[in-house]
Amino acid sequence: MEIRVLAPNGAVGTGFKESSFERGLSLKPHVIACDAGSTDSGPAYLGSGKPKLSRDACKRDLRLLLLGRDRLQVPLIIGSCGTSGSNQGVHWMSEIATEIAKEEGLSFRMALIYADQDERFLKNRLKEGRIRPLHPAPELDGITIETSHIVGMMGTEPISEALDGGAQVVLAGRASDSALYAVVPERMGADRGLAWHAAKTIECGAACCVTPAADGLMAYIRDDHFEIEPLDLEARVTPLSIAAHTLYENANPFLLTEPAGVVDTEHAVYSAVTDRSVRVSGSAFHPADTYTIKLEGSQRVGYQTAVIGGIRDPKIFMALEKLLPMANLYFQKRIAELFPNQLKPSDYDISFRIYGLGAVMGSLEVDKDHVPTEVGVLITVTAPTQELATKIASFVSHVSAHLPVPGYDGLISTIAYPFSPPELPRGAVYRFSVNHVMLPKDPLEMFRIQLVEV
Repeated sequence: MEIRVLAPNGAVGTGFKESSFERGLSLKPHVIACDAGSTDSGPAYLGSGKPKLSRDACKRDLRLLLLGRDRLQVPLIIGSCGTSGSNQGVHWMSEIATEIAKEEGLSFRMALIYADQDERFLKNRLKEGRIRPLHPAPELDGITIETSHIVGMMGTEPISEALDGGAQVVLAGRASDSALYAVVPERMGADRGLAWHAAKTIECGAACCVTPAADGLMAYIRDDHFEIEPLDLEARVTPLSIAAHTLYENANPFLLTEPAGVVDTEHAVYSAVTDRSVRVSGSAFHPADTYTIKLEGSQRVGYQTAVIGGIRDPKIFMALEKLLPMANLYFQKRIAELFPNQLKPSDYDISFRIYGLGAVMGSLEVDKDHVPTEVGVLITVTAPTQELATKIASFVSHVSAHLPVPGYDGLISTIAYPFSPPELPRGAVYRFSVNHVMLPKDPLEMFRIQLVEV
């Protein structure tokens, strides 16, 4: 038995070589699958329902995928539509697919799988004790449910149900990346350990190549091993590059948790077949005692204005650790005077990040004694409205440009701003508010499937 899975790229809308895709089609895959979203870029896309990548870019990629699927008459599966996998994202991608079908004269049965979670449903399941936090998230409460946009991350089961319904094109909401590639091999009787490990390997397309690229891979899943080959004949994978991908987005490279169980790669053996392809054997799949669906939620926290600047003088930026707490106390006092009866200190947030002095690592920074030549300063002000955020930011940016630095007498300029005005309104900002798992009564109850003739 050999099952061929074509992964044209890591995400719809980031592009791939047409020559690579054509080669992939010539290898006669049993399924074409591609991810279209992630939480990697933060909570804004789930919170707002807007996609990260442009419509034009997604339409270009989707056109090639739909034409390739039509030529081979195999399933095309796309997951986490519209970046976040929200209902809006699925609807957005379906509009693009329908538009392409009209332009190209294509006909197909399309399944739309929605992953948004109903507030009343979640509250009922919470009362039943079926929602648990993932460390270090707090226990979920009703207020968080009411104020968050929440999706469930589906496994293979809803996608398989859609294929059972005759779907030739599946546009899914938030989904496990690996499930998109594992579902057809599972349905064809492949070993689950091999199917899921292969799926994990190709989920990001050619990102697991020696030189990562926005391009494609073919997975050949056989009885006792799977093989990975880049579609671009100039690209290559090695045992190290393939094994290393199990570390990507995983705390444990040997145990990869999915809704239906755990992919176990501890005893996997990686062997070079050629100088550009790799064979993997020994992977296992352990079914879970309890089926779980991950919940992801995003909550709007206000509106934000950012200010970017730089400091060249070490005497100034080395004093900021002591200066900024004093400056924040001053800001609070003056903001209360400038905006009487409009704001409490808890209503807004003023944040300074000093790039070059631990902005990324914070308290975990290990190189605390290094004195850089210059540093970048990012000031963010978050408030209930965009107008208030910008008003506060204009005050903060002005005062911050003339902080009283020990060792200097009189007025000095402390921060150089590259823009005029320096205040950059960012709009609504969001935080991840839900990182929990649901114990559903069955794998399908959290997802709604709609079949459409296109």
